Amino acid sequence: MRTICLYFQVHQPFRFRRYRFFDIGNEHYYYDDYSNESILRKVADKCYLPANKILLDLIRKFDGKFKIAMSISGIAIDQMELYSPEVLESFRKLAKTGCVEFLAETNAHSLVALKDEDEFRSQVAEHVGKIEKHFGQIPTVFRNTELIYSDDIGAMVSRMGYKAMLTEGAKHILGWKSPNYLYCNAINPKLKLLLKNFKLSDDIAFRFSNKGWEEYPLTAEKYVSWLNQTGKDEETVNLFMDYETFGEHQWEETGIFEFLKALPETVFANSDFTFSTPSEVAGNLQVISAVQVPHPISWADEERDLTAWLGNELQEEAFNRLYDLRDKLKKVEDPVLKKDWDYLQVSDHFYYMCTKFFSDGAVHSYFNPYDTPYDAFINYMNVLSDFTLRVNAVVPQTGVEQEISNLTGIIEEKESIISRYEEEIYELNKQLLLSGREHSTTKKTAAKKPSAVETNAKKTSAKKTATKVTAKSRKKADPGSGKSTTETKTRKRKA
Repeated sequence: MRTICLYFQVHQPFRFRRYRFFDIGNEHYYYDDYSNESILRKVADKCYLPANKILLDLIRKFDGKFKIAMSISGIAIDQMELYSPEVLESFRKLAKTGCVEFLAETNAHSLVALKDEDEFRSQVAEHVGKIEKHFGQIPTVFRNTELIYSDDIGAMVSRMGYKAMLTEGAKHILGWKSPNYLYCNAINPKLKLLLKNFKLSDDIAFRFSNKGWEEYPLTAEKYVSWLNQTGKDEETVNLFMDYETFGEHQWEETGIFEFLKALPETVFANSDFTFSTPSEVAGNLQVISAVQVPHPISWADEERDLTAWLGNELQEEAFNRLYDLRDKLKKVEDPVLKKDWDYLQVSDHFYYMCTKFFSDGAVHSYFNPYDTPYDAFINYMNVLSDFTLRVNAVVPQTGVEQEISNLTGIIEEKESIISRYEEEIYELNKQLLLSGREHSTTKKTAAKKPSAVETNAKKTSAKKTATKVTAKSRKKADPGSGKSTTETKTRKRKA
């Protein structure tokens, strides 16, 4: 019985905003929230939600005979939690079927396996924790970022307890051998290897909508006929691709969803193939040979090597500068710094700096938010420079770094005091303004309607004025007398 192993990679990076030179040391938030949210929402609507529904329907339709594997990066899970929780829920529904295996990888979708085993282990453990939390599975099969693999990386993965690993079936490491068998690591044979059949995988992932392709249009019937042409003793056809193939790289209008819907039924009706998860392939098949991979390989570009991420001086400089900080980061407890450290390691940042041209260059430019690789490098290095200042302030090592840290602390303390005083001044000004308005309102009200006291005072004053006027009038009537009216009356009474 021969089997098909379908594996999909799900990943979206946290993209940086345009970070200027003058932002260094002044602004510590690096992310383009608008782009990150809008892109994830777009991919969710075009790919994740409709494709997940199709897969769920197929699993139910074939009563568990249709099985797949997925690897969702920790970065993608973080974005789904932030921007699209319904997508995360749709993946949970797939996990509950028991027909979808979730694989382990680095949380940050990073290249750390090339640099530091301790950091590599830490990131994998963080990712496994997220997979267990969201999908209720503890992975036993590993998939490194971009299927990057070498003998040393495989041995490292084996030491971590994984029983199998996925990688590329590159021509230069297989030679005359077929990828359609189960292999093992050359250093530790306990680690089994599933190799991607890149031709049959790329027929769907890259060539499906190419009208210049001699096999266009690709139908499920035609594709199954190619599967049947593989040797009868070849036991597994491993089809590995980006999940965004469905609806994003290959738009719905190309018929990609109809192809996906028709594939399992056509396989069951017209071939002797079944569908298996990677752990089932590793558990059911026998290893035929070790495969020698002294230098790292990947599934990217024609060369199937690391040049997509580390193929020029820009990429090497950024990569080395980043991991020069790894010893200091081991002493950092600040969760914000740790999260920024994770997001700085995402392989996409180095991918954007690639200077390849021709066919591979077209693929790189399609995914690149920058106008040129040099713009990508400058922006990344500006972010990294600010991040380095923050790390050095927390974990200084040299005398200069200690002095900078001390001065930074003094400046931050003074800025805190200034900020507190500014808030107090603001509150006092607000109170004065309100007090002034109340005083003005009282004056206006008093002018319109005098109080009872004022009214009585006015009446009393009016009476006094009237008395004075009367006295003056009486004096005028008796001008020869200097006496008062009262005295006059008294004299008259005596008389």
